[in-house]
Amino acid sequence: MARIVMKFGGTSVADIGRIRNVARHVKREVDVGNEVAVVVSAMAGFTNQLVAWTREAAAMHDAREYDAVVAAGEQITSGLLAIVLQDMGVSARSWLGWQIPIRTDSAHGAARIKEIPSEILVDRFRQGHVAVIAGFQGIAPDNRIATLGRGGSDTSAVAIAAAISADRCDIYTDVDGVYTTDPRIVPDARRLDRVAFEEMLEMASLGAKVLQVRSVELAMVHGVRTFVRSSFDDPDAPQAGAGGLPSGTLICDEDEIVEKQIVTGIAFSKDEAKITLRRVADKPGVAASVFVPLAEANINVDMIVQNVSADGGHTDMTFTVPRADFDRALEVIRAASDEIGYEEVTGSADVVKVSVIGIGMRSHAGVAAQCFQALAEKGINIQAITTSEIKISILIDAAYTELAVRTLHSLYGLNNH
Repeated sequence: MARIVMKFGGTSVADIGRIRNVARHVKREVDVGNEVAVVVSAMAGFTNQLVAWTREAAAMHDAREYDAVVAAGEQITSGLLAIVLQDMGVSARSWLGWQIPIRTDSAHGAARIKEIPSEILVDRFRQGHVAVIAGFQGIAPDNRIATLGRGGSDTSAVAIAAAISADRCDIYTDVDGVYTTDPRIVPDARRLDRVAFEEMLEMASLGAKVLQVRSVELAMVHGVRTFVRSSFDDPDAPQAGAGGLPSGTLICDEDEIVEKQIVTGIAFSKDEAKITLRRVADKPGVAASVFVPLAEANINVDMIVQNVSADGGHTDMTFTVPRADFDRALEVIRAASDEIGYEEVTGSADVVKVSVIGIGMRSHAGVAAQCFQALAEKGINIQAITTSEIKISILIDAAYTELAVRTLHSLYGLNNH
């Protein structure tokens, strides 16, 4: 017997037919004797509709009321799934975030989970019940509903798994695992059997859309073995696959991965914009005069490149921001122009960040050199570079995205053959 958290995303619960399919997955685990908690998202597209209604009601609105509206989608799904499970003979009940309670901080709309008492759920497991929990939500210190930000149901599931000491957290989605890159760009991309927490964290933060970044952080901190699998697989199909696990990708500690490849995957993010300041005064404090105002405006800066000053007095500085913050970042920079002292500011949202990721890079030299040489041979110019122990990220023109991803995927032998 195992204790399992099963999470189902919006496409998996898009209508009653799919909710019935989800219920069959849940019943399969119950029938083999497992203790089960289920975390559900809102039906596909429903949260977008709720968000649109709040914006239509008022451009500026109380974040607490926004949370009260957008949390409704998960409430509906959890209730419907509980009804279907009961109709199948499974003892189940729905739980909203405040009923457990999932306690969060006070950042309405983007709250972080602070505490989840496990007693009430564990007691229900002992009685043979399935807990169907509304994801994406909790209760803030002001006793109001708080939501965790888009994709927050992944975080709910991992946090609950950590709280109840689950053996595994299964994230059911519309893909059957984590791939070496996006199969829509590289058709022979390979599904990975296992990925280390650190690698998945890099992939999630660098463009892979399989899991929310915060959920991977929580899984890594608490050691929650997380399994990504497809909800569209036949619930009655044989479950034993590689290592006794069903078809999918296990996200786990690095020690569980016996054969570590140098490069595990290629990620890319189109959510990038580049800003360049020309002839900035090369003096102490100039970087602070640029990046402090951006930080105060809650604009995240990623890649930063500062050229060596040729004349000893001026230099050029390039950095990237999220594409959604591009116009606002330019306004902030222009407002601080007197303090910064640049001659010209230019920018472009027509860029993409491509990243090479792998824990094996720690112990192998020459990975970056291979990357740069391969792209040069394809005529792809690199505008900025950042690195860490297990990743290399480059900024290139968006027009070269597919060529760069395919080139690097092939270079590191990630193709499925």
